Amino acid sequence: MPKLFIVSLGCPKNLSDAEAMAGELSAAGWELTSDEDGADAALINTCAFLGSAVEESEGEIKRLLALKARGKLSQVLVAGCLVEREKEGLLKRFPGLDAVVGIHALARAAKAIEEGRSYILPAEGPLTPPRLKTRLTAPHSAYLKIADGCDNRCAYCLIPSIRGPFRSKTVESLAEEARNLAESGAAEISLIAQDTTSYGADIYGRPRLAWLLNKLLGIERVRWWRLMYVYPERLTPEVIEIMRSNKSMCRYLDMPLQHIADRVLKRMNRASTEKSIKDKIAELRRAMPDIAIRTNFIVGFPGETQEDFNRLLAFVKKTRFDNVGVFKYSREPGTAAADFPGQVPEDVKEERAEALISAQSRAVDVINSELKGRKLEVLMDSPLFGRTYRDAPEIDGRVEVITEGKNTLKAGDLVKVRITEASGYLRRGELL
Repeated sequence: MPKLFIVSLGCPKNLSDAEAMAGELSAAGWELTSDEDGADAALINTCAFLGSAVEESEGEIKRLLALKARGKLSQVLVAGCLVEREKEGLLKRFPGLDAVVGIHALARAAKAIEEGRSYILPAEGPLTPPRLKTRLTAPHSAYLKIADGCDNRCAYCLIPSIRGPFRSKTVESLAEEARNLAESGAAEISLIAQDTTSYGADIYGRPRLAWLLNKLLGIERVRWWRLMYVYPERLTPEVIEIMRSNKSMCRYLDMPLQHIADRVLKRMNRASTEKSIKDKIAELRRAMPDIAIRTNFIVGFPGETQEDFNRLLAFVKKTRFDNVGVFKYSREPGTAAADFPGQVPEDVKEERAEALISAQSRAVDVINSELKGRKLEVLMDSPLFGRTYRDAPEIDGRVEVITEGKNTLKAGDLVKVRITEASGYLRRGELL
């Protein structure tokens, strides 16, 4: 049986696509291997959201093509966002590639590699669940992609042109997909999309995330449900109440805000305002004082003044987010913001990013002092390390669990721990 090595770059939404392709390839007779040295062929699922992601994707293509040139691999297939960004141009630039597969042609991955033929299709109709899926995450933690594409048209973002318009899967198909994930051992399922809070708007006439959550919460094997990529202005009181009143809903939100200054938010073409963001955070914390909020901010967006940045810095200091991703604005050709006047010098972006990271670091110190002594459930990712509800897989912090010989833990165990030490995003606790 020929062996195939998969490299998936970028976000969890990309990893979900890689799982769909892995399912097709497994069914077609390929044995998936994590050992690159023993592989006959390689599939690279690329990211192309930012220039830096394009560079990483191209570097991986060049590396694997070099292995092919030395006879270590017989075939190299490229899929994902870079294919959508460049289409057939990718084959011209890298003539050693055997085929490329677009993100709307995942089910053709096996055909592409067998026939040496490329498949790039348009986005059409509602999003359908993958025909086959092979999990690439840990057995106890899975991603459920509820929609793809985006209609938001933020001025800095290429996603609508890469992934197409916003398209949801049906509630019934997602319930079935989630049941299959639970049966495969998933104790934690994270809901993902470009904008989870818009779920259902395209097929049901209005957002229906609350309906979907109520349907999914009936799957008792899943201990934790987690919401990622939430837009504050679309987060309804109904969804907040479902989070508050259901033990299996993690009191955690990944809510990318991007900025706080109204002038910058307007130029970014974001629907939020400073008031709406602050009101939503206050509403969430009234309902769930123990909620953990992760967010992202962009510094150095065209036209961002020192006063705009100072507002953002003060907001981060005061709000005490649990996790913050800080990105320096990247001028991406094809986006509206690429042609905006007032492009900010790179050294100013760097200075602002460092100031924001430093402010967040001090906020985490305060959060850590409050965590000490608390008893929390921890989902183990390995015999030694796990995560609380406050930490999403791969991107947030972790907890080292000290068992003192009481117990041998394994990945997937859900245990009670008292936090004894905390530094940065690494916490330590004793097993209770």
